Amino acid sequence: FVVLHLGYVPDILEKRAPYRQAHFEHWQPWVKTSQLRLAGAMVPPSDGAMFVFRGASVDAIEEHAKDDPYVKAGLVTSVRVRPWTVVLGADLCPKE
Repeated sequence: FVVLHLGYVPDILEKRAPYRQAHFEHWQPWVKTSQLRLAGAMVPPSDGAMFVFRGASVDAIEEHAKDDPYVKAGLVTSVRVRPWTVVLGADLCPKE
């Protein structure tokens, strides 16, 4: 697993509307390949978002994040991509 954390500007909720659909579409190819497992904003406060990937490389995620519409619009204050060692969860257990 790999986790992407985007730090947001303080007034993200007021500024994101013109870029939101493009932001979702930007990550849609990763959803279609099932590599992007979960994504969403932290609340409250809305100071960032977390994306959880499976089967994707840190380098590929970092490169793709650079072109995120939120990043290009200056709505993202930080991008952090880290490998994540998952030790417990439904994704690790065989389905019965």
